[in-house]
Amino acid sequence: MSESKFKPLWSLPVVVAALGYFVDIYDLLLFSIVRRPSLISLGVPEDQLFDQGEHLLRIQMAGLLVGGIIWGIMGDKRGRLSVLFGSILLYSLANIANGFVTSVDQYVILRFIAGIGLAGELGAGVTLVSESLPPNLRGYGTTIIATVGLMGAVVGNLVSQTKFVSSSFESWQISYFVGGGMGLLLLIARVSVFESRIFIESKQQNIARGNFFQLFTKRSRLIKFLGCIFIGLPIWYVIGILVTFSTEFATALSIDGKITPGNAIMYSYIGLAVGDLASGFSSQIFKSRKKIVFIFILLTLCFIVFYLFTPVRDANFFYVTCFILGVGIGYWALFVTIAAEQFGTNLRSTVATSVPNFIRGTVIPLTLLFKFLRDNLHAYYRPSLGDAAAKSTGMIYGALIVGVTTVVIALVALRFIDETYGRDMNFVEED
Repeated sequence: MSESKFKPLWSLPVVVAALGYFVDIYDLLLFSIVRRPSLISLGVPEDQLFDQGEHLLRIQMAGLLVGGIIWGIMGDKRGRLSVLFGSILLYSLANIANGFVTSVDQYVILRFIAGIGLAGELGAGVTLVSESLPPNLRGYGTTIIATVGLMGAVVGNLVSQTKFVSSSFESWQISYFVGGGMGLLLLIARVSVFESRIFIESKQQNIARGNFFQLFTKRSRLIKFLGCIFIGLPIWYVIGILVTFSTEFATALSIDGKITPGNAIMYSYIGLAVGDLASGFSSQIFKSRKKIVFIFILLTLCFIVFYLFTPVRDANFFYVTCFILGVGIGYWALFVTIAAEQFGTNLRSTVATSVPNFIRGTVIPLTLLFKFLRDNLHAYYRPSLGDAAAKSTGMIYGALIVGVTTVVIALVALRFIDETYGRDMNFVEED
């Protein structure tokens, strides 16, 4: 392919969507990065950091669930750009406010609001880019968005570790201010982006747009929608449990040295960016989305086992396992692309926005299941192993059961979605 044919990949919609996702990931993962220092600063005792952290994470993901539906419907009814403007304004202001919280209750409210705002960015951006690029470049475009965006986790960790000596605010607070400020600056770049031609043409047709319940009116459509959600289940199991609570897993695995969630997230997201590049380009080379996703789901299973039963108890090697986990779940860009390509223009934003947020929302039942399993395994093994060893065993084997379950569900779901490589995006969903 000549260089001129790649030129659309550097168009304004792709660049702005990539930068938007960068800010989105920064703000989305910032709580996981600053969970411990922020809660300690708010007076939460050490023995409650895990439980309070899980609770706040579930609240944020609940906001993403709600926002995924709201912004998805709005994207099909009012346009992709309205979502890009509205969502980034909401989560930018909410994240600035997060830096001023003085109690856990305030934190809960603002993480929920931020979650609603964060739900709109990725789906609207991918929808806009998918409709703007030719079919043979679509996979490359979404891969660029994901790869650039995932680096937001790296920057978030670096900012959180920066010491601002002259400031009256702590590093975790300034991290929130930086994220909100970047979002507000991004609004300026958004002014130059135009709506996609496909969406403008669809507005001239007498069809229902953004009807969320239309996803449930046909069995085949519902199965595809659920399939799009569940193929991503292992991704947020890894991020929401194994990586977010890496400090606690390191303790259970008797890792020598200090492990911080921020570093674990950073290395896993570097791996995720590498995986997204590999899966995105592979899907273009082999002209298949499903085959590549199948391979990466199997890789994820192998890497989950490797993480939970790592043979080396060194902190640096533990971070290597986080990187490897990230590579395994590096089909995030394909996952979102598949969702956008499955459905017609009148439901595309609704699906592309709600699907990634529904899968983020699965962190809620996954963490509850993980808590149930680790508590019951702890109680079962405590008489024979003692309290400390039983607690570690409950953590490791509880996480293994949840992880294997997510992989099995994802593999089954993959069978029920269409192969969409090269599909023409100019079609609508009929009643």
